[in-house]
Amino acid sequence: MNIKHLRHLLAIAETGSFSRAADRTYITQSALSRSIQSLEEELGGALIDRIGKKNELTPLGHEVVAQAQGLVLAAEELRRRAIRFSLGGKGEIRVGLGSGPGAMLMTPLLQEATISMPDVRVSLWRGSTELQLLQLRSRELEALVIDARRVSPAPDLSLEPLGEMRTGFIAASSHPLAKKRKVKFEELLDFPIASTPLSADVARLLVEQYGAKADPQLMITLRCEDIKSLIDTVAKTNAIYLGIVAAARDGIEAASLSELAISPQVAATARFAYVTLRGRTEAPAMRWFREFVSVHLRD
Repeated sequence: MNIKHLRHLLAIAETGSFSRAADRTYITQSALSRSIQSLEEELGGALIDRIGKKNELTPLGHEVVAQAQGLVLAAEELRRRAIRFSLGGKGEIRVGLGSGPGAMLMTPLLQEATISMPDVRVSLWRGSTELQLLQLRSRELEALVIDARRVSPAPDLSLEPLGEMRTGFIAASSHPLAKKRKVKFEELLDFPIASTPLSADVARLLVEQYGAKADPQLMITLRCEDIKSLIDTVAKTNAIYLGIVAAARDGIEAASLSELAISPQVAATARFAYVTLRGRTEAPAMRWFREFVSVHLRD
């Protein structure tokens, strides 16, 4: 049985359209029709009822689609293993990074991979958690390093906790609040607050600690997925960054940024996870990446 025929059937089942399925599989509609016809002849029955412009699976079609999904995934995994073997077994690094991990890992990862893994292809992706989970499930990415609080448990996902990191309020060293030995939360609200989108759990912790005015929907005026852009803005304006303190490490060490002495200190922490698909074979290069993350994603 031809795996391509099964892929074509799955595309029609998912899109409900021969034209859209043809676009997805990069073939013509006539070629797609011939592929389905060959599969129907081989299986001895109709798989799709063509009713006007509608295309519906027959009972046999539903049964074949249910079995085909596992077969196609297994074939894709076999293809990936063959590619890894041809690359000397190292594979490639294709990962999605959340805002915090991206700020801390992206540059050192590219530099270290160039030195330690020069023969391995490295692709790093940024974006919303929702988009990256779609990319992981479609096999575009091998793994994600993202905010654990923004991932809902699912049977197809494996979540490996990476620990927690301290959060705080960061401002330029020239900021009016930077020299104060104790800063009240209310004083922060006189200035723009910059942060990444925060999970519902973190929002709840902030409100519990500082009151209703700490609700991110009310407090945050500059919201962006890119922490580097937020920190660069804070360094040159009177805005205040709320987030992982370690992401501002370089600026703090260079004395251009300061962590504000907020009282009481922020109780909420950043909690990250290493996310993969269950049952997926891990390439040696990804094991190197996992070790790299464990060393560099820390306070």
